Amino acid sequence: MTDQHPGRQGTGDAGQRGATVWLTGLPSAGKTTIARALAEDLRRDGHRVEVLDGDEIREFLTAGLGFSREDRHTNVQRIGFVAELLASNGVKVLVPVIAPYADSRDAVRKRHEAAGTTYLEVHVATPVEICSDRDVKGLYAKQAAGELTGLTGVDDPYEAPAAPELRIETQALSVAQSADALRTLLTEKGLA
Repeated sequence: MTDQHPGRQGTGDAGQRGATVWLTGLPSAGKTTIARALAEDLRRDGHRVEVLDGDEIREFLTAGLGFSREDRHTNVQRIGFVAELLASNGVKVLVPVIAPYADSRDAVRKRHEAAGTTYLEVHVATPVEICSDRDVKGLYAKQAAGELTGLTGVDDPYEAPAAPELRIETQALSVAQSADALRTLLTEKGLA
């Protein structure tokens, strides 16, 4: 009998094994930049890869949700469902999504574990001061000007992972070095 789920633990070679890699961190920490760099690298080596970017997901999959704790939890659970579905079918799913609450991320991990699908949590641990300087989307400037409230890590909570599989401090690393650190994690887990 053949395995109907090539992404399940212990099946197939590294190029065919799926996994979800959740990159959590503050706005402008570098999550999406690292995910896109790694995705390009993995695709060159023949891996099936998808990036579930938080901003794109909010536009298409979770439009209508706000930023209350409940809506943020719902957003993370929906993304987690899609990620597990893809990962269980042999896709490396890179998820650069803030996911500020530990219980929401834990629920996604449990969903993956129950399905036998690999889940790796990566904390892009960039200090808020560096994120504010980068301010890719102008959110920190708007918050400072009083035009925005509820900014994660400033006037809304961010619960940093206590024990992620990897912690990347982007203020000390280039994008390539950050992506390499993540690629090394995947290699150590037999996924790259």
